[in-house]
Amino acid sequence: MMTDTEIKSKRVQVLAAHLGDVEMERFIALIQRGPFDNTKWHQNIDDNISLEELSRSAITL
Repeated sequence: MMTDTEIKSKRVQVLAAHLGDVEMERFIALIQRGPFDNTKWHQNIDDNISLEELSRSAITL
């Protein structure tokens, strides 16, 4: 089982690998601002959605 710190580090690595540094920073900023229910958003993610579509949906929230 990974520690919380390891999970956070892995999250950043995965986001950077798939989105690039700039978009990763934008995504993190988006989920940290304003009223946003990250848990509800995760529950509504379609398993067949592409990473690009997922990124776009996060930006529009």
